[in-house]
Amino acid sequence: MAAPFWINALSNFAVIGALLWWRPPTSQGSSLPPERLTGALVIGFRHARYNLDLRATLIRAVAFFFFASAYWALLPLVARNQIAGGPELYGILLGAIGIGAVGGAFALPWLKAVLGPDRLVSAGTLGTAACLVLLGVARYSAIGFAACLLAGMSWIAVLASLNVSVQMSLPDWVRGRGLAMFVTVFFGAMTAGSALWGQLASAFGLPAAHFIAAAGAVAGIALTWRWKLQGGQGVDLAPSMHWPAPVLAVDADADRGPVLITVEYQINPEKRDGFLAAIRDLGQQRQRDGAYSWDVFEDAAASGRFLETFMVASWLEHLRQHQRVTNADKVVQDAIREFGAAGEPKVTHFIAARLASD
Repeated sequence: MAAPFWINALSNFAVIGALLWWRPPTSQGSSLPPERLTGALVIGFRHARYNLDLRATLIRAVAFFFFASAYWALLPLVARNQIAGGPELYGILLGAIGIGAVGGAFALPWLKAVLGPDRLVSAGTLGTAACLVLLGVARYSAIGFAACLLAGMSWIAVLASLNVSVQMSLPDWVRGRGLAMFVTVFFGAMTAGSALWGQLASAFGLPAAHFIAAAGAVAGIALTWRWKLQGGQGVDLAPSMHWPAPVLAVDADADRGPVLITVEYQINPEKRDGFLAAIRDLGQQRQRDGAYSWDVFEDAAASGRFLETFMVASWLEHLRQHQRVTNADKVVQDAIREFGAAGEPKVTHFIAARLASD
């Protein structure tokens, strides 16, 4: 029993060696100092909250992995108790999942072209549900083998689609944190699901646990269908760098803050509702890129005069916002200027005041 673990442990040295040997391509980095760990984590969570495409992918991921975890958790019991096999059979069933995944990978380009990402994930989820039903009734190794082949094909279809959807939703500056969020959701859903299916199998038996998981997976398709995948496809998330450098008349240390930014707009009153709808989208962008407070105010004494306000933690964090604005964000900001704006919006920066002795 110990031999496979020793072999697996030793094989990791090849991966370690590859990582030590690999040299990433050099790129022109930011002139700003690196983010601190705590602040970077807070910004990452805030980005995930306000990045609608990423959030949709995470919701779909939970709906799949939570129920798909059932066959991973219960497969040893299926091999031993239902099919009356041993470690060899369990290894064969796991191998069948791998064979199915490899075979499914070759068909992915064609399936994606025919079905699109949302229907492909739904098809993979239905395949997983069918696999769970087959494992619930499996009494012979052939049925278990067929179920695991189907599981592997379905698994790679869903996993690849979700992974691509996450990648498309993330700009470069937060890509690592976004992918870490996806992996956390992935393993979190698998962990929680595995614990539940084990409890249900103990209480109601292996077949019932598989059937309940299959029903939940099918229900999850309907419940999460409105959250669309790969919404970032075709969106230009490259930095636009179109924000002008702010003009300073006071000493602004990097850590000084918080910082209040106001943007004053003068719009055509007849286009008020369209302007407010567009600027709400802009507010999502501000909060996604680091602002922790955002709102828009209307002048009670002057029709068509609006003031957008948002706050960031420090002056350095606001300078990072200048580098995070994407070409897609620029399109939204340019569209807002089309609402009858009289000249360019007036941008003002306010930094928390401090006594000289502070």
